[in-house]
Amino acid sequence: MVAWRPWPGAVVGVLLLVGCTGGGTAEPRPTGSRQASPTPGTPAPSDSPYTVADDQAPRTRAEAVDFVRQLGVRPDHFGAGFRERPPLDSGTATWAVLGADCMWRREPVPDTALASLTRRFELPAADDKGPVYVSLTVTVHRDTTAARRDMAVSLEEALRCPEQRLNATDRVRGLYSRADEFTDGRNSIADDNLVESGEYLVDGDDTVLPFDWFKYRLGPVTVAATGRIGAGRDEEETTAVSQDVAKGVGFTAAEVDRLAKEGSR
Repeated sequence: MVAWRPWPGAVVGVLLLVGCTGGGTAEPRPTGSRQASPTPGTPAPSDSPYTVADDQAPRTRAEAVDFVRQLGVRPDHFGAGFRERPPLDSGTATWAVLGADCMWRREPVPDTALASLTRRFELPAADDKGPVYVSLTVTVHRDTTAARRDMAVSLEEALRCPEQRLNATDRVRGLYSRADEFTDGRNSIADDNLVESGEYLVDGDDTVLPFDWFKYRLGPVTVAATGRIGAGRDEEETTAVSQDVAKGVGFTAAEVDRLAKEGSR
């Protein structure tokens, strides 16, 4: 395993901030009072994590498919200049599975899940800076227990496969994981969160690039995103891009929370 990159600590801090801010600069969570009304389209401030109660969650596959397709995920949630990357979504009947050979493949959604949808976005290459690729996945599990187990499996995968093949040409290695569950002694934006960072490489190219993975659990719903950051950025710029990707996952968590509450009325 390679040495842990120093900048993910700043990204972890976004887990505390994104629920209370939108757009550019992150602002600290208020203590004892709420901030002024947020800008339309951004998550509302909250003193508790976004979550989905079991009785608010979809109960059938049809409801789950409708739920994940209704989520308003915009490219600019991940930062200025992002756009949709074709094919935009994966369909709802499959999800990504890390095989025994440490290669990711799409397989049918198991009985423990109702629906899963992956959307793809990119920040195109410009000014000698490589592209940034983001894949965002929202999965509705049958219940909170199944979602918690999925989080545990995700945490174990970095230990089982310190090097992982994303596809025929791309791989990641040296993954560093951090996982936390919401408790009185720690603030986050969801019930559980997992953050991983590592190195991203393309076969035939010796350039080592940053790779991030964020995964949040809101009751029986998980929201996960990978970020592959192209070359040409210094450490400060790389950190800023990673923070923007983390904020985008936070915006999606806010949307999941909102849609679940509206559907239960």
